[in-house]
Amino acid sequence: MLILTRKLNQKLIINDNIEIVILESYKNAVKIGINAPSSVSVYREEIYREIKNSNKQAQIVDVSAINSLNPNTKQDFNILKKIRSNDI
Repeated sequence: MLILTRKLNQKLIINDNIEIVILESYKNAVKIGINAPSSVSVYREEIYREIKNSNKQAQIVDVSAINSLNPNTKQDFNILKKIRSNDI
């Protein structure tokens, strides 16, 4: 981990295209500004963890729903084929 000391309005540059600016300093907190390309996602840690957990939950397959599919229709066959190709 890189540990730096920065003063008000000083910046950190990451990878030539991400800029972090110290905007305000309090007793136990610092307000920062982040300039990054729109292709770079920037999240607070707690939001990032929620997104990851949500994505994991979305990957869980409801086997009972799969069993209720009728493989006699073309649409259901294609769904089953996709599920099997993912080794679920």
